[in-house]
Amino acid sequence: MRHHIVMRSLLLLCLALMHQSWAVLDAPLAHAEAGQIGYGPPSPLFVSSYETYGTETSSLHTRTATSLFDLQRFWMRADLRVRPEWRNGVCFGGGPPIAGACNSLNAAGSGTSAFSGNKANDSFIQQWARVGLGYDPSPDVNFYIELQDSATWGASGSPTNALQGGDASNHQCAVLRPGQCRLGLRAAYGLLRNLGGIDGLSLKLGRQYLVFGNQRLFGHFDWANTGYSHDGIMLSYATSAFDTKLGWFRHSETDLGQADPGGSLTPNLLTCTPDPSTSLCNPALAQHATDAGSDVDMVVFYNQIRSLPRMVVEPYYVLYSNRLPERANPGQYLAKSSSQLRHMVGLRIEVRHGNWDMLHETAYQFGQMADGFGVDNRRNLRINAWASGTSLGHTWYQHAWKPRVAIGFDYASGDGDSNCATPGGTLARSCGGNANTFENFFPTNFLHVGYMLNGAWRNSVQPQINFQARPTARDHIEIWALRKYLASARDNWYRGSQGPLIFSRSDNTTTHIGDELDVAWSHMFADGKISLAVMYGHFFSGPYIREHLGTTKDQDWGIVQLWTNF
Repeated sequence: MRHHIVMRSLLLLCLALMHQSWAVLDAPLAHAEAGQIGYGPPSPLFVSSYETYGTETSSLHTRTATSLFDLQRFWMRADLRVRPEWRNGVCFGGGPPIAGACNSLNAAGSGTSAFSGNKANDSFIQQWARVGLGYDPSPDVNFYIELQDSATWGASGSPTNALQGGDASNHQCAVLRPGQCRLGLRAAYGLLRNLGGIDGLSLKLGRQYLVFGNQRLFGHFDWANTGYSHDGIMLSYATSAFDTKLGWFRHSETDLGQADPGGSLTPNLLTCTPDPSTSLCNPALAQHATDAGSDVDMVVFYNQIRSLPRMVVEPYYVLYSNRLPERANPGQYLAKSSSQLRHMVGLRIEVRHGNWDMLHETAYQFGQMADGFGVDNRRNLRINAWASGTSLGHTWYQHAWKPRVAIGFDYASGDGDSNCATPGGTLARSCGGNANTFENFFPTNFLHVGYMLNGAWRNSVQPQINFQARPTARDHIEIWALRKYLASARDNWYRGSQGPLIFSRSDNTTTHIGDELDVAWSHMFADGKISLAVMYGHFFSGPYIREHLGTTKDQDWGIVQLWTNF
């Protein structure tokens, strides 16, 4: 009997305490204005409203989980793209590429000839699927998240046995390359408009796209199978006369593990990180493994002035601060070299008058960077690089096919001593004190260097001519011819992803790489929700390819692409 009395007393006490907790939770909501969040007693808001932490529940929870949800404010979008791709003569008749390059860099900092006589043909099918989910609590608040599954058919597991971790049984993470998984977040941000009651002032926080101008330096790069997105903050102020944006983005974090409860106790740069090209460990990465300052940041200040008649003017400034140890990504020839502080100032102008259009963009880069040889991270090279791109076009809008013809000329500086430090840690020769190779940053390169992506806005000279037309409202055809040269004969030929395609010899004097011809047709159907594209490109080898690969073979490339979205 005494036992039952004690149990009944404890039950009543618990009910009383629970009633008091509910009263604390309900009180702020009862006095809050409709549609707003009510706040209770002052406390750190460290947990979400659906988690429970014992007796701390009443002080940590401030609103119910469903108090603001309205299904009518929820929206979604989705994309699916499947693209078979073929490339014959991947290295123009030379040997198959190694780590993306068609030849190798020797200890003397000179590109060696590749094995000749191997066609090195390739074909594969890439696919990505994206689902975007958005919720707008109010016209000035938007939450958006975009899931992306990026895959190459048959490449998710072991290539030797489908029953032992092959693609059929392991569709998410590659067995031989842990951490390279298909599913990821391409975007995840919150957008706040009209901050502080100021029309046109907005703030975007989280993973987001950076798309500026005609994407020579910053674009979505949807041509690739993943695309670009950046983690950071973007402040924007727009009026009818101008639009100015200021953003800070973090590209590498060294002292905080991804979603790791250990936090900075488990840094990202481990003592021994396998090199993807050799599967060997790079001890240099351990140099700053627990240094909180060894990160990579980028600041972008981009402006668009649109108050001038028939003209848009876009001045910009970019700061790229890479504080990783110089041996983490050695060699000047690599995109995004380690241990550098790079500034860029640029100006883009777009003019449209009647049937004519003209685009011009010039950018200059300066700063300091390491040579990629030592371990002292001394930035002993002076960055001095620049690039320009110009196009002039005419469209016959009165014609039913809307034909357009454009000519263009692109230039991006290179460095004659770009291969002074080799991947193996050898200082082949003096780096000359300068780093003159232009940094292409994060572009959508196929819009500018040709659909075959045999090039970048990096050590390049490229005249071109382009023809486009629309035979029907749903069809688009294009013929594009490009001639490709090196700006500096002793710098490398870079591919669209900005890594070396061919390493140049240290005594090279030949600059004519070759010529590219692209033909493309696309058709829209299903009310514009589905597009079918067929593209073919042929690259005519020039003297540079013949001298460096010992081959006179050309290269053929083609795709069939089906893209659907809603």
